[in-house]
Amino acid sequence: MRHIRACNNVELPGRRVPFLIGASRVGFVPPELADAFAGFAAIRRTLDAVVLDDPAALDPIAAAVAEQGFGRRRGELFDVRADTDPEGKVLARIDRGALPAFGIPATGVHVNGLVQRDDGAWLWVARRAADKALDPSKLDHIVAGGVNAGMTPAGTLVKEAEEEAAIPEDLAAKAELVGVIGYAMERFEGLRRDRLICYDLWLPEDFRPTPADGEVEAFELWPLDRALATLIDLFLRRAMLPAEEAIRLRAALAAGGVAPAP
Repeated sequence: MRHIRACNNVELPGRRVPFLIGASRVGFVPPELADAFAGFAAIRRTLDAVVLDDPAALDPIAAAVAEQGFGRRRGELFDVRADTDPEGKVLARIDRGALPAFGIPATGVHVNGLVQRDDGAWLWVARRAADKALDPSKLDHIVAGGVNAGMTPAGTLVKEAEEEAAIPEDLAAKAELVGVIGYAMERFEGLRRDRLICYDLWLPEDFRPTPADGEVEAFELWPLDRALATLIDLFLRRAMLPAEEAIRLRAALAAGGVAPAP
């Protein structure tokens, strides 16, 4: 529960203002950013929201406000959809670095790299490179990455598996979709509203992932009980937690929030 609370440390809208494209809410912006929109003809302010009338103007506006310190540019476009319909119509596109400033949800894929050995299941754990802007040197899944504009989660998985861990396409394609986790987290870069598409990938015992593109510094193979203290969803599915605790945690993960204490 401590991990889930840490990932859901903000209530919405709170002090933020809903951000709409037409009639569809796509994010939440802080009042300071709402004020910075005053000079843009494509954006209007209503009593309770900020409304963008021209979807094509979204990323140019994001680039302009980034120069004022609202977000940054990462050179990757992400699709923007109504936040109540994450599989729905693409309304616009925006640079990935602007997502937290605008409170727009991001979709990513996260893969558990598992190995079945005689002594039980083991898990490949990645350590992020020390020069990463976000979470340098911290632990991560064997493969994880954001779903870029025009991509699907399955396609992203195959691409990221090859780029980050040198996992060939035919092996990566065997990954099993196991669930979706969401959260709303206040961080130094803004509001992270991430939606993680989760997969399990069972790897041959003689396969070793190799850092390929600089995202990961190294990979280590851990027994599951070593990882239990930091990884949650996988252990719920493998019934490694007491039943009552598992029920509460599952409810919290499914809701993208914190389940009430019993």
